[in-house]
Amino acid sequence: MQPRLWKRDMSPGILGKKIGMTQVFRADGQVVPVTLLKAGPCMVVQRKTPATDGYDAVQLGLLEFVKPKRINKPTTGHLKKAGVEGAKFLREFRLDRGNTSGDMKAGDQVLVSDFRPNEKIDVIGVSKGKGFAGVVKRHHFRGGEGSHGSMFHRAPGSIGASSFPSRVLPGTRMGGHMGNEQVTVRNLEIIDVDTEDNVLVVKGAVPGPNGGYVIVRRAKR
Repeated sequence: MQPRLWKRDMSPGILGKKIGMTQVFRADGQVVPVTLLKAGPCMVVQRKTPATDGYDAVQLGLLEFVKPKRINKPTTGHLKKAGVEGAKFLREFRLDRGNTSGDMKAGDQVLVSDFRPNEKIDVIGVSKGKGFAGVVKRHHFRGGEGSHGSMFHRAPGSIGASSFPSRVLPGTRMGGHMGNEQVTVRNLEIIDVDTEDNVLVVKGAVPGPNGGYVIVRRAKR
């Protein structure tokens, strides 16, 4: 049985990978920096409903070449139940009431053709890990004087009072692990859609390294 294809605006989003950045020219000659995203094809792995799961959502899987040994046994059984193969990257999209995606069923296909130029999307990815970084690089602290024997060039300064509360409050900005965290970039404009190669051309930058997984959802704001 052939999977069903969805009309425009039916799917809440799509999964993909970041290819890299380049630039394109608009009709008026304006140069636009863009990011190329390999979006889809995706399959609906699971349809969650308030009656069975307590909330309304659809789980998509990105179809790609993956060796069977790279997918653990629980996930393999989960995919087999939906009739899907070669999906290592799975993510859920919550559905709002009145969303036309509510008719999606397990085994349905989601393609990049669901999107159109000039639409606004949110892209979610994991930023590049930078390792340990100090407060100047991590939090953009100004730092101290560079001369006259200040001995206070890139130090954080005071991190709390002594007498009260006599402790460092949670969330105080200090040096630590920088990057490697989920980042959402909102309201990016779709410049072009390549349905033959499943590529989305998005204006601006997208978090993560080239080849990193990304989640593309329709803009919420």
